Amino acid sequence: MPDRKSKLEQLCVEKGLKMTEQRRVIARVLSDASDHPDVEAVHHRATAIDPNISIATVYRTVRLFEEAGILAKHDFGDGRARYEETPQEHHDHLIDIQSGRVVEFHNDEIEELQRRIAEKAGYRLVGHRLELYGVPLDGKTDRQK
Repeated sequence: MPDRKSKLEQLCVEKGLKMTEQRRVIARVLSDASDHPDVEAVHHRATAIDPNISIATVYRTVRLFEEAGILAKHDFGDGRARYEETPQEHHDHLIDIQSGRVVEFHNDEIEELQRRIAEKAGYRLVGHRLELYGVPLDGKTDRQK
């Protein structure tokens, strides 16, 4: 594995987390992910780099990263916890319930509407999480296209 530090590794060091070689591999797998993998997918990708990484090590490491605030956990309704680096900028998710594909998006109109709804109810919005669930308009999944 190249001698570069992933963004997640750098955040771990900044938080003072002890970085074993297996944790480094897991951090790199998560940093390199373009999807929102579950623990099993992280384990599969990590063992391609280091076959000695156990599923238990992945579970412990993911929990440690989540508790340190450098990994965000999501439940997209498929019964599996999915993960991504804690985003620097806010975004929402659109989940294709047929393929499981997750599309990240940001929409200023939605953000403003949520702020106005909170204000009207007498609150100042300090955070939110929006997940939309859908199926492709053409009825085809990614696998069929």
